[in-house]
Amino acid sequence: MNDGTTRRGVLGAMGAVGATLALPAAGAASRSGVRLVAGTYAREGGKGMYPIAYDGSRWRVGTPITGIEDASFGIGGGPSGTCYLVRERTQGDVSVYAPGLAQRGAVSTGGADPCHLALDRASACLVAANYSSGSIAFYRLDPRTGLPGAPTLFRHSGSGPDHSRQEAPHAHWVGFSPDRRWLHAVDLGADAIFAYRFDPRARTLQSPTVAWQAPAGAGPRHIVRHPRLPIAYVVCELANAVMALDARADGGFDTRHAVSTLPAGHTGASQAAHIAIDRAGRRLYVSNRGDDSIAVFALDAAGAPTLLQHVATGGHWPRMFLLLDADQRLVVGNERSGTLTVFRVATDGRLTATGEVLGVPGIVFLGQFG
Repeated sequence: MNDGTTRRGVLGAMGAVGATLALPAAGAASRSGVRLVAGTYAREGGKGMYPIAYDGSRWRVGTPITGIEDASFGIGGGPSGTCYLVRERTQGDVSVYAPGLAQRGAVSTGGADPCHLALDRASACLVAANYSSGSIAFYRLDPRTGLPGAPTLFRHSGSGPDHSRQEAPHAHWVGFSPDRRWLHAVDLGADAIFAYRFDPRARTLQSPTVAWQAPAGAGPRHIVRHPRLPIAYVVCELANAVMALDARADGGFDTRHAVSTLPAGHTGASQAAHIAIDRAGRRLYVSNRGDDSIAVFALDAAGAPTLLQHVATGGHWPRMFLLLDADQRLVVGNERSGTLTVFRVATDGRLTATGEVLGVPGIVFLGQFG
């Protein structure tokens, strides 16, 4: 990075967490095929942001777009088709792009190593999570241009028993609740999910409260919501577990189920990473970095997970994947091997390797802008 190696960068090289992406329409494909983008780390050989296309028969990686180095998370769908990217730097910022990824500006996140974004489109509000600072930045966007104003900062508090990873708060994920009354922030360092009361009309956040306290040392990382039931699934990186949580009307959560993401008898270090749910709410997918696998869970009518399958990703350190329901494909980015592998999704949710492996050095996120 052009500002030197940050603390988060050092952790990443040692096997710490990274950012992941869940963009709008990530489960949908256009009739003309699939168009993805892949963000990469320059220190791991990435040359920028890589376009990836699938025409229904073959996947292709295009020429990287230079000038968008070290982009570890992004989100589209802002006013006038605006897209937003974060790059993990000591002086964090959100970069703003017009359709076609022409940069329109950047604004500070007020913290170090931003790693996740959330967008409430109807109110034109954007939130960034600052990992190393343990804070979030809240922006009101210009409803016409999509450009952010100055951020309002909120800082978390707390720590966990893993002193190498939880010596302080580390905000890792942000997202608005389906009813748009709450913003939730998952904090790996504090072993907690924080809830912020959100007013979409006034475009304001209130100070956070603890919505859920994870088991000590669990290291919660990311959340997905069930498409029909009031259930959230949080992947805990340090515990290598998925916890199903009942979502309360007051913004809090209650623990419902807990399942391991690793195969029985697994030995050695591993860290759970990305999590996704299918559109029907019947299957849940989690990546394991170290075990280098995808865990597939079946969800019953009440949303309870049962292990269905573990499948090797065919690469090292599967940090990010996209579930493409319409195409019955799951695409995995293996960061340390610099590869993208493609799996076929069966009707029961099980994965089968297609044999398609593409080179994308330093891949750290996958997404769709549009």
